[in-house]
Amino acid sequence: MRHAVSLRIGPIGFRIGSDWRAPIDQLRSLYRDYPQPHDGVADYTVRLFARRPWRRWIRPSVEIGGDYMLPEAAPLPLRQGLLAAEMAMNLQMALGARRYLLLHASAVERDGRAVLMTGISGAGKSTLATLLAARGWRFMGDEFALLDPETGLVHAFPRLISLKNEAIAAAQAAWPNARMGPLLASTPKGDIRHMVPDARAIAAMDVPATPALLLFPRYGFAAAVRAVPPAEAFVRMTQASTNYVALGEPGFAALTGLIARIPSIAIDYPDGDSAVAQVEALCAPR
Repeated sequence: MRHAVSLRIGPIGFRIGSDWRAPIDQLRSLYRDYPQPHDGVADYTVRLFARRPWRRWIRPSVEIGGDYMLPEAAPLPLRQGLLAAEMAMNLQMALGARRYLLLHASAVERDGRAVLMTGISGAGKSTLATLLAARGWRFMGDEFALLDPETGLVHAFPRLISLKNEAIAAAQAAWPNARMGPLLASTPKGDIRHMVPDARAIAAMDVPATPALLLFPRYGFAAAVRAVPPAEAFVRMTQASTNYVALGEPGFAALTGLIARIPSIAIDYPDGDSAVAQVEALCAPR
């Protein structure tokens, strides 16, 4: 590709190429503290390209591609090129990863123990992970948690934090000195702004953690806590994994083992402070 950058997020290396300079410049700036892929070899290649040559200049339209593609994926305008790059990296993971069981979850860690948070879009898992990180937890990721089927450990994937709509202001209040990407207005998911994880999260990205709690948060309701039965947790997590079926028996063993080892809890919360207090209470030593 005409412009390219390589970087590593946790154990996964990417090479991102683009027909345009702007998305690559933004990636270089926001990911400047991240390491290169192991041995200089990327696990996945991402391509941001114009389907027609004239689309590079006239109403530039960014198609998402790479080692894996979704032909039906709609292109994005060039002003949302950073979002296209992040979506393309996630796509490579979702369709190609086989080393880890991918859980669509945010994750934070304290004292070697990880809390995995998953839910539908808008549940607030990314915001909650950001707020917990501001209170001393290590941020491990807000898109994928990587569960090792062999060890049962969770590996970090601390990509840029994708903040949406009112979560942008909440994260900025908690992290006033955080580095932020441009405001991407009117995307298919509303307003989005990417935040760079703190230095601790980046420095410790190669340190796995032991899962301790599986959390199903739900934003916008009165504070409440309930235990989630194993069967319900299993069904929810099969829906939250992009490669559970592809992994077959190892994926089944990894997921059932996870649910058997740790508690599964659902929480409702009206605001960030309430959610943080609930998580702290659930994780307090007993």
